[in-house]
Amino acid sequence: MSADHSQKTFNAKPGQVARDWHVIDAKGRVLGRLAQEIAMLLMGKHKAEFTPNSDTGDFVIVLNVGEIDVTGSKRENKMYQRYSGYPSGLREESFASLNKRKPGEPLRLAVRRMLPRNNLGRKMLTKLKLFAGAEHPHGAQSPKPYELKGRAVRVR
Repeated sequence: MSADHSQKTFNAKPGQVARDWHVIDAKGRVLGRLAQEIAMLLMGKHKAEFTPNSDTGDFVIVLNVGEIDVTGSKRENKMYQRYSGYPSGLREESFASLNKRKPGEPLRLAVRRMLPRNNLGRKMLTKLKLFAGAEHPHGAQSPKPYELKGRAVRVR
């Protein structure tokens, strides 16, 4: 009674990975639900050849990032903190003011915190392209529209 050991575990090599380009319209989408799907695309978990220690993910273009929604009273109550390293250098900013000052920054932070916290995660984040408007300069890569799999919760 011997088991067949002819099957080997597949490990993706960096040069073998075929990278697609996806376009997502963030208008009216909920921040966390959208960030989760973007993180999965960046990591490559939607592919059969996903390898945890290799970057197998795709490029993601997100349009209308300034018009992203949050549920409940998070627009005014959700706070983002940063620290300069100096005494009394802690700065707080609400979701609404951060999104107005830097459109898409709350989405970039949410996606970043869902990726691995190492060199690989930082490399994955470079494949995320955020645009405040409906236009993007990546037409030459022929990106495909990506249909979000999660529940489409509309706030407004």
